[in-house]
Amino acid sequence: MAKNISAEEAQKWLIEEIAQRLSVAPADVPPDQYFDELDLDSTQALIIAGEMESWLGFELGTTALWYHPTIEALAAHIAEESQKHTAAA
Repeated sequence: MAKNISAEEAQKWLIEEIAQRLSVAPADVPPDQYFDELDLDSTQALIIAGEMESWLGFELGTTALWYHPTIEALAAHIAEESQKHTAAA
């Protein structure tokens, strides 16, 4: 079931997950840095995407990271999609 997630909640979740995967402090993951500039490999990125969709309760489009290439931008997109999914439920 989809939850209503704010951009702040999504950003915090993404930063914490990425920090954990990179073995760095969350403060060391800038929300305005492009995903492709982070030291995540494709396997880690896929795992995070899968966990995120489980957490959200809905799938993000396959182009979400392409059109929203930073944590900040993706978090805002997640909040918008979350509102749509909870309104439709």
